[in-house]
Amino acid sequence: MYGIFRLPAAQASRADVLMKDDLVSRQSITVRDARSLGVEPEGTLVLVEGSEAAVARATVLLEGVGTQLQGAEAQAAYRRFRSQDEDAAMGMGTLFQG
Repeated sequence: MYGIFRLPAAQASRADVLMKDDLVSRQSITVRDARSLGVEPEGTLVLVEGSEAAVARATVLLEGVGTQLQGAEAQAAYRRFRSQDEDAAMGMGTLFQG
């Protein structure tokens, strides 16, 4: 399960609350600038992948700070996160094959 949260640029540092939470910090957390993913409007996107309970807890922790993406918008952002990860992995593979 995953949840993607949009934080305004001025609130990006507030994502640190996820790293300090016992449950959420044990999950996979990826933070990216929305523009680097080609997602508008600008700000920070936070991907939390893990248990349903952890995603629910992240939602509570970021309440009032950011919004959770839903539906097609969340799916499109998730695909962009995965695409960047795959591109990076392929680039590293090319470096070590040489």
